[in-house]
Amino acid sequence: VVHCNDCFCTGCVVNMTLTCSLDVYLRLFCLNYLFVLISVSPVCPVPVQELVSDTNQHVKSALASVIMGLSTILGKDNTIEHLLPLFLAQLKDECPEVRLNIISNLDCVNEVIGIRQLSQSPAAGHCGAGRGCKVEVRLAIIEYMPLLAGQLGVEFFDEKLNTLCMAWLIDHVYAIREAATCNLMKLVEKFGAEWAQNTIVPKVLGMANDPNYLHRMTTLFCINALSEACGQEITTKQMLPVVLKMSNDQVANVRFNVAKSLQKIGPVLDSNALQTEVKPVLEKLASDTDMDVKYFAQEAISVLALA
Repeated sequence: VVHCNDCFCTGCVVNMTLTCSLDVYLRLFCLNYLFVLISVSPVCPVPVQELVSDTNQHVKSALASVIMGLSTILGKDNTIEHLLPLFLAQLKDECPEVRLNIISNLDCVNEVIGIRQLSQSPAAGHCGAGRGCKVEVRLAIIEYMPLLAGQLGVEFFDEKLNTLCMAWLIDHVYAIREAATCNLMKLVEKFGAEWAQNTIVPKVLGMANDPNYLHRMTTLFCINALSEACGQEITTKQMLPVVLKMSNDQVANVRFNVAKSLQKIGPVLDSNALQTEVKPVLEKLASDTDMDVKYFAQEAISVLALA
């Protein structure tokens, strides 16, 4: 559902009628009218509450896309009394588009009542994207996760959302795994290296022993993304040993990604680690029976000036 300036324009509504019934169109029109009324008289009408449980997902999604903005009109007290229960109800909605629209507009509520009012409810833990969601919706929710985590705080994130973020790393869709890796990097930048060392890094490194080689490769991708944000000490003491051990992996794709990872994290390491730990492993990979492993190992040796 497309909306313009927090209200549905004529063109948008006409396009909507192409895919929605007249009944849905009328409810959307009434939704638009209700928000005009609220902007004039800041009292939350009963019909808005009824739309939260509407049977049509287009109506609920449309409501979710604009309802957060009403908090600035209604003010703190009315938002807590009338709107907060509706926000929480929509965070538990079975439709992922509804949850996404609420998540992507949390900043509106944060400005009026503070995000803690929302985070104190168990419903806030239902805002993730499971495998049943469309890939594009799940990707959008992952993209908003650092913003959501920053607003809800590290304690709430660890309790409610950490497990979800780690589960994305082993998703069956590559685009989800890739986005989840980028998400971790942003979370580390937000919460810091110490948090990463205690919370994220051990779980990521544990995936190096996963029977699925795709998951083992995800470990390397995460190390590539996290090394700079985590810093030299964590990279050298915790990440590097795991990468070096994975050079003996039976799958060639994993081995050549080890070479690429060593090239990526090399600038974070000190010269001693490069010479005594990284160089011998790259030289071994440079004589691998697999041509791709050889190529990427030789490239890493050249880029890191270890020849």
